[in-house]
Amino acid sequence: MEAKGFTQDGTVDLQGRPVLSSKTGKWKACAFLVGYEAFERMAFYGIQSNLVNYLTSQLHEDTVSSVRNVNNWSASLKFMKPTCTNGICSKTSTSQIAFFYSSLYIIAIGAGGTKPNISTFGADQFDDFNPYEKNLKVSFFNWWMFSSFIGALCATLGLVYIQENLGWGLGYGIPTAGLLFSLVIFYIGSPIYRHKIRKTKSPARDLIRVPIAAFRNRKIQLPDNPSELHEFDTQDYIRSGKRQVVHSPAFRCLDKAAIKHGNGGDSKPPCTVTQVEGTKLVLGMALVWLVTLIPSTIWAQINTLFVKQGTTLDRSLSPSFRIPAASLGSFVTLSMLLSVPMYDRYFVPFMRRRTGNPRGITMLQRLGVGFVIQVMAIAIAYAVEVRRMHVIRVQHISGPKQIVPMSIFWLLPQYVLLGVADVFNAIGLLEFFYDQSPEDMQSLGTTFFTSGIGVGNFLNSFLVTLVDKVTGRNGEKGWIGDNLNDCHLDYYYGFLMVISILNLGAFFWASSRYVYKRETKEVNEGCVEMETKALDTSLGLHA
Repeated sequence: MEAKGFTQDGTVDLQGRPVLSSKTGKWKACAFLVGYEAFERMAFYGIQSNLVNYLTSQLHEDTVSSVRNVNNWSASLKFMKPTCTNGICSKTSTSQIAFFYSSLYIIAIGAGGTKPNISTFGADQFDDFNPYEKNLKVSFFNWWMFSSFIGALCATLGLVYIQENLGWGLGYGIPTAGLLFSLVIFYIGSPIYRHKIRKTKSPARDLIRVPIAAFRNRKIQLPDNPSELHEFDTQDYIRSGKRQVVHSPAFRCLDKAAIKHGNGGDSKPPCTVTQVEGTKLVLGMALVWLVTLIPSTIWAQINTLFVKQGTTLDRSLSPSFRIPAASLGSFVTLSMLLSVPMYDRYFVPFMRRRTGNPRGITMLQRLGVGFVIQVMAIAIAYAVEVRRMHVIRVQHISGPKQIVPMSIFWLLPQYVLLGVADVFNAIGLLEFFYDQSPEDMQSLGTTFFTSGIGVGNFLNSFLVTLVDKVTGRNGEKGWIGDNLNDCHLDYYYGFLMVISILNLGAFFWASSRYVYKRETKEVNEGCVEMETKALDTSLGLHA
């Protein structure tokens, strides 16, 4: 029950005092966080978007190495770049490489520290116990990612052009200033932020305790009725301000951790059903996480091979202006920026009337739509590359710097489709992992999201290296090479299309077995009702 206008979810200010609902949180607090996200993403994408070209043109790395190094993841100090005389450049020294990659990985470490937490912190600005604020929260992740897309658009349109035409020092100096400004914005909003207090010492320890207890009781038969498993009374959860998670049929072997009279002879009480269900949720999310790695690998092409592919095509918009190849990535962002409002304002209300789901469709349905669109995008990329190779053969092009008489805008459909797909799968994944995480472990959920992107990039790096070594051995023409006019990039795209289709089947299988989290919550001063966190009692993709 709300007392004297304070929030009902136990959030506090920096001094640990309860906060007033009317003066803190909600979108007025998120406005500062959204501003931070826009400038931080502008800085990040300002470096990432054109990094593959920087590595090949400034550090003189080969194509495979540059793609690998971009995935595994500043520039204005002249003594830290190789010197060039009459177009002939010296090899990059060890100290120059060490300085560059040290700077790059410091950025990666910083992003790794903020990304799993900043979106969770933003979502925590809405009180789940307040029906009005809970309704506002439904759209939070859509508009959170919208701000991220704004930053990416500024990077791919403005910063990429500055890097290639006005200098890499200025092009990387602006992102540095953007990062500083993002910190200023973040700290200005400090007085109205809400902070959640962790109610347990270490909620993650249940992830270890539950499997151990289940293994200890492995020879004991489970009761036929789940209500016979150990669980606190619902009123205990209400008094402690925590949420009780309802038993689910998934991963039944773990239920043995909640057997009331188990083996072991120790004085520790058995795990509660809520603790067991928290572990089940993490395992279920891990299964979904695995089938997001291939889509992350497809996404990695935007800033790597798609860019190198674009440099071989006709980029002239006028006799005096050529569009930077990396700027085509702005169409990914533009399609996102157009799709997010359409999704939130039109698609969701339209589907809500038909399904009764406040989100329009379930979170896994949203992911499925995004993955299907992504398969279409890589199929188009394959078809366009087949067309490019045909033009190369007809025009007898073989030199690495020869321009293929084919407009760079042939690549536009694959960029646009990947942008639309991201509205479904990227935002959907962030929302899914946050929503389905056990209580007090939402940062773990968003870590699933960010780590999936990172592992997907490493996977792409591994695939590029492996394919290059396997297809280029014994002096044969490899699928990926320094000279994209004399290789078989179309074969590699075809390979990505095949594994994407196989992964889509794996996703359908995993989602059909996923059971959404169901909780009890306090209503009307102690009365209890059931709440399904997915806002849907069905399994997987079924509405």
